[in-house]
Amino acid sequence: MSAVVIAGAGPNGLMLAAELCLAGVRPIVLERLAEPDGVRRANGLVGQVVPLLHRRGLFEKLTGTPEPIPAPRFVFGAFPIEFADLPRNPMYLLPKPQHELEQTLIEHVRGLGTELRRGHEITGFAQDENSVAVRVQGPDGPYEIAADYLVGADGGRSTVRKLAGIDFPGVTWDESVSRSANVRLPRSLVDPATGGLKLETGVLPPFLHHRTETGVFVFAPFDPANPAVSTSEQGGAADFAEDDPLTMEELRASVRRILGVDLPLEPPSGPGPFLLRRLTGGNTRIAETYRRGRVLLVGDAAHVHSSIGGPGLNLGLQDAANLGWKLAAEVQGWAPPGLLDSYEAERRPVSERVVMHTQAQSALVAPGPEVTALRDFFTELLSYPDARQHVADLMSGADIHYGADPSTGRWAPDLPLTDPGPLTAAYQAARPVLLDLTLDAALADVAAPWHDRVTTVSTTATGDAPTALLIRPDGYVAWSATDAEPDVEALQAALTQWFGAPVRSAVSSPR
Repeated sequence: MSAVVIAGAGPNGLMLAAELCLAGVRPIVLERLAEPDGVRRANGLVGQVVPLLHRRGLFEKLTGTPEPIPAPRFVFGAFPIEFADLPRNPMYLLPKPQHELEQTLIEHVRGLGTELRRGHEITGFAQDENSVAVRVQGPDGPYEIAADYLVGADGGRSTVRKLAGIDFPGVTWDESVSRSANVRLPRSLVDPATGGLKLETGVLPPFLHHRTETGVFVFAPFDPANPAVSTSEQGGAADFAEDDPLTMEELRASVRRILGVDLPLEPPSGPGPFLLRRLTGGNTRIAETYRRGRVLLVGDAAHVHSSIGGPGLNLGLQDAANLGWKLAAEVQGWAPPGLLDSYEAERRPVSERVVMHTQAQSALVAPGPEVTALRDFFTELLSYPDARQHVADLMSGADIHYGADPSTGRWAPDLPLTDPGPLTAAYQAARPVLLDLTLDAALADVAAPWHDRVTTVSTTATGDAPTALLIRPDGYVAWSATDAEPDVEALQAALTQWFGAPVRSAVSSPR
């Protein structure tokens, strides 16, 4: 029997596989595509997921730089917003095409022992109280896998979700048309100082949304030789057949309607893959439940929304990090009651906030003079640092707070430790950590009965710091203390709540 079968080898499925492997459970990942399709999708990651990847040791592999640095500015609803002057800037960016992210994750999970089967599609399943029988169509014919759990990470049209009979309520809109393509432009149109697009009216900065009363335009020179151009308009969906490929002339006409200028767009050159995509309408939906018996959903299988602001991978990859250690605990038999159900309880409100702010951004970029008036008012609000801090926290996910206790449930801060090495190693291994900063390292013996599940790191910190933190594998605080003598009973209760019953025979904890 396989412990866990994951449907889908996109970023979310691969991230979940990695988290399971780090927790001691080796899943099977089934991907219906025999080879990557080469379609350009997301262009990077935004928000709290970037520090998460850094803690897993993946940030440097993806970027070649040692650690992330907050971005001084970003965009919300086509408003360029400055964050550099905020006392706390959580807006981390990792510009990386999705296919490159996926390749890095594939190498990562294979190194951890994940079995990835391409060209294998789930066709059905049957579950009971103890297992789920997964039916698969492979290149050599149909077969069946007996598993403890099945996870759908197979996108917004999730086969697993549909087979499980899980409804996907929400709204669909049909009026908007988005067009995106890599193009070639004359060098004379690119501003050498900023990388922006030179027009008669001035330079349009790169990577920002430029809203007019007829639509939205984006110039994104991720590849300076073949920059990406994107437009979004209301209406016009009836002007072409759904199967008609996007052409340069169609994109050029869309740019004329939005910017009032004629850009000499030409097809890109080089090996690609290149972006060439038209999207009509969209969906905002959240699954009625993230779990039905032994079947669970992560990422787009559980929620879909507008891509404005780039929140999708931030949401989905953190779903995977939240679910991975909890699912491994269930498989290994030490999960406390309700741990697996806490996945949906914690992550659904986060998806609801993402839906809220993407819908708000979509409203702010809509055409019309009344929206222009709304934007004038919103500009006034953004002059206040508190408002910009709120937007930064919302978009990055830094405002995530699990549970009612204000002292816990937040992302564990990066503290100035005198010896950060052991904590870094624990983070890379996705281990729960008791960070003991008491002067006499008094908490190691308290956590000893959980030594098989929790790593104790005893060190000191400079400057202001708590005296102890219990940090979950997904990076969020389960318990904290600020007193010189922490409440031992509260620590024991938190250890039991999140990491199960203690092993009474333990006598000491490895540090």
